[in-house]
Amino acid sequence: MKKQLFAGLMALALATTSCVSTRNTIQNIDDTALMPALSKEKTFIITEISKDKKYGYDQDYPVNLGFLPLATGEINVQRYFGALAGPKGEKLTYTKIESCCPFPTKKFDAGAGLLDVYEVTWEGLNEPKRIYINLYEKGKVVAPQGFTIRTITP
Repeated sequence: MKKQLFAGLMALALATTSCVSTRNTIQNIDDTALMPALSKEKTFIITEISKDKKYGYDQDYPVNLGFLPLATGEINVQRYFGALAGPKGEKLTYTKIESCCPFPTKKFDAGAGLLDVYEVTWEGLNEPKRIYINLYEKGKVVAPQGFTIRTITP
């Protein structure tokens, strides 16, 4: 009985510690980045489209929106997607489909964070776009390639 309990506890400890990489692979974290200004519509004011084709589409180059405490971080997701449009100005719809890709972070007491993956679509798009969002870390906030910036009132 003691051997089974010990084996079970060891398996649990191994499972919980092996999920988090010991190395952070996220390439675009910038702790000095400032949260974008807000429009009258309470969306971010984004002024440029990324030159990096991986930005937002790759787990190592997520959109870093960690400007608020994690409990209220979802507000920044709304602000971000509210500032974007499809390539011809189409209105976006987005849905969180999963959390993935554990990474070490000092911004959360548990010592690890997860990226959120959103499917984004607009009228006329054949296949949804998958965008990786990081609510723990900061970075320059721009639009991913293939998107445009909504015309909004500052």
